Amino acid sequence: MRFPLGELSKNEVRKIAENKGLVNADKSESQDICFVPDGNYGNFIQRYTGKTYPHGDIIDLEGKTIGRHKGLIRYTIGQRRGLGVAANVPIYVTAKSITNNTVTLGKDEALFSKSLTAKDINLIACTDLKKPKRVNVKTRYLQAEQSAIAEQTASDSLFIEFEKTQRAITPGQAVVMYDGDIVIGGGTISAAS
Repeated sequence: MRFPLGELSKNEVRKIAENKGLVNADKSESQDICFVPDGNYGNFIQRYTGKTYPHGDIIDLEGKTIGRHKGLIRYTIGQRRGLGVAANVPIYVTAKSITNNTVTLGKDEALFSKSLTAKDINLIACTDLKKPKRVNVKTRYLQAEQSAIAEQTASDSLFIEFEKTQRAITPGQAVVMYDGDIVIGGGTISAAS
């Protein structure tokens, strides 16, 4: 695999594009998926898969129903906007249950976890992590790397304990481990604790 821009900063690439008269030289950055231009991921997924996602209960941390959701695919852990529930304090999606078809809301402090488990692991820089290893970890694209200890708990799973609690670790998302500039590997987050 070749990365022809790998040694250049974004600013350097933008300058080259500007010098060549390319229209995207000063285009703003985006974190959105380019093929969902309106940003409505729920509608896109329904159109693409042909599946429907039933409405269900929104509950608080004690399990009390406080509203209705419009399908689990329209919510993500840590989300604050578009919940359709009024509250006196800021509230966030703290959990989703496919089994119960519920979205759980709570205060920001309910989003913090000290550890995670991951499955479907892919180790790149080593054959295994049978002994605990100090690593840097990212659980979100723009997140700064976080110091942690990782250990392989089975052939296809990891346990990662962070030095500091982390916000909104989301099952189903990727976790990636680094040692400096080297990607050690990663997996799919299965639970946060």
